[in-house]
Amino acid sequence: MAKIMDRLLLFIYSLSIGILSVLAILLLSGQVPMELDYRNEQTLYITVIVVAVILFLLSIRFFYVSIRTERGHLNAVHQRTEFGDIQISLETIENMALKAAERTRGVRDVKTRVRVVESGLEIMIRAIVDGEHSIPGLSEDMQKSIQKQIEDITGIPVSSVAVYIANIVQSPAFKSRVE
Repeated sequence: MAKIMDRLLLFIYSLSIGILSVLAILLLSGQVPMELDYRNEQTLYITVIVVAVILFLLSIRFFYVSIRTERGHLNAVHQRTEFGDIQISLETIENMALKAAERTRGVRDVKTRVRVVESGLEIMIRAIVDGEHSIPGLSEDMQKSIQKQIEDITGIPVSSVAVYIANIVQSPAFKSRVE
C-alpha cells in the first residue's frame, strides 16, 4: 500500500513541477501578460507559499524513501534457531534448485529464480528438455525433487515450484559431403 501511495505522490509531484515550470516559462517570456492589484497579489503569494510547502513536504518524503533500507527486502532468507540466526542467500537456494533440476533425466538447460513469500519459497524453473521423455512426467519429477532437496537441506518450506518448458533440444543437422 505504501508503494502505491508513493507512486501516486510522485506522479502528483512530477505533474505539479511540470505545470509550474511551464507557467514560469510563459510568465518570464512575456507570453502571458499578468497585471496584479493588491488583493490579487496577496492571493497569489498565499497560493505560491502553500504550493511551495506541499512540494517541500513531498520532497522530504521522497528523500526519506530513497535513503531508507528495507530489512525484509534483502536477498536472503532469515531463520531463527535456538542457537542464533541463520541467513541463506537466495542465490544459494537458486543454485540448489538448479542442481536438483539438472539431476532430472531428460533436462538439458535450466535457469532458476526464487522469490520469498509468506507461505515459503516460490521457485520458478525454465528448462530445455531432450524431447524424448514425457514432459508432464518430467516436470512433475523435477518439481518433486526440487521441493524435497530445498526443504531437506534448508528447512524452509517450498510453497510452489513452477516449471516452464521453453523448448526441446534441437538435434544437429548433419550435411553429407559429396566429393
